[in-house]
Amino acid sequence: MANIKKGDLVQVITGATQARGGDRGKQGKVLSVNTETNRVVVEGVNYVTKHVRQGQTQRGTKTGGIETLEAAIHISNVALVDPETKKPTRVGHRNEEVVKDGVKKTVRVRYAKKSGKDL
Repeated sequence: MANIKKGDLVQVITGATQARGGDRGKQGKVLSVNTETNRVVVEGVNYVTKHVRQGQTQRGTKTGGIETLEAAIHISNVALVDPETKKPTRVGHRNEEVVKDGVKKTVRVRYAKKSGKDL
């Protein structure tokens, strides 16, 4: 089971600091997860410049040019943010029994472990 999913709030924990033009310390929402390559695309992080060939739409407007978009980063370089403390934390899993319509079901639930920074 993956620790990080689409829509989670994560923080970049490695790389150059923000003062040096990097992304370490930035927080953003996960836009997509690629489980085959273990990479995630985070909103507002790891911007790259892409040159797109110029084209034309049906109405005659020009498309293409230089675009900036988010590139994927490795999943080990981000950490899930604890919703209570707003700090990066580790993720744990526990099994809980849920009763729905009179039927018991065991569900695996993610939870944020203690950060260690707020002792």
